[in-house]
Amino acid sequence: MQIVLHAGAHFTDEGKLLGSLTKNQDLLAQNGIALPPPSTYRRQIRDTLGQMSHSIMATDFKGAVMGGMIGDARPDRMILSNDNFFGVPRRAIRDNTLFPHAEDRLRGASALFYGEELEIFLAIRNPATFVPALVAASPNHPIEEVTDNCDPTALRWSELIIRIRNAVPHIPVTVWCNEDTPIIWEEIMREMAGLDPATEVAGATDLLRTIMSDEGMTRLEAFLAEHPGVTEIQKRRIYAAFLDKFAIEDAIEEELDLPGWTDQMVEQMTQAYDEDVYLIERIPGVTVLTP
Repeated sequence: MQIVLHAGAHFTDEGKLLGSLTKNQDLLAQNGIALPPPSTYRRQIRDTLGQMSHSIMATDFKGAVMGGMIGDARPDRMILSNDNFFGVPRRAIRDNTLFPHAEDRLRGASALFYGEELEIFLAIRNPATFVPALVAASPNHPIEEVTDNCDPTALRWSELIIRIRNAVPHIPVTVWCNEDTPIIWEEIMREMAGLDPATEVAGATDLLRTIMSDEGMTRLEAFLAEHPGVTEIQKRRIYAAFLDKFAIEDAIEEELDLPGWTDQMVEQMTQAYDEDVYLIERIPGVTVLTP
């Protein structure tokens, strides 16, 4: 069985991807794809990995976890999603690295699901907006604790992905930039589900709806209805054009107000992020989804 683990990151789709996939339950079932409810595996996998690390007995951990998720069913592919899999937001940064426990969690998952084909799906985000989001999500904790007094200009997603590839080289990784997500939402859904690129999916514009005005969405839907058969590339250009005109400014603006941060620093981090994505595209075993 192929098991897809969508591991976030935090503050990317924030559950919307799982919601859009849920709209396609019948389509997924017809293609042998299981989408178990998060309540059947998030805490269970976390607790099981903890038990495995302290166990000296050969217990059927896998059977218990799989049974709780899908019973006796044996799908060809199963999709799991948990943006806390690598760690909670206030522990996402330590020693100038992102998600320092990611390798241990993936080694544990690989052992738990031994014999199955694991895949990792991960959205990344410009550290210039990711770090402030981490801080905002932990209002009861000092900034110094949440960021571990890191040098934010030193944070690199490529470092995390290289660690993952070195720790579990048999597990392929699919990555995309959160900034591109509204444009490539359909592709992300299809790739995660393992569907043919031409397969139509429900919820294809779910994310666009959160950042585009009602007028813009109405005009977009009318335009697409009047132009059936547009290619995927053409559709992305259409999305980008409508977003350029009808985007909701408050929905796309990011709050970057952290003590000591300057415009020059944010620009430096953004440039480093762009270069980092270029590097990630060249890591063996990694697929990067782009517009």
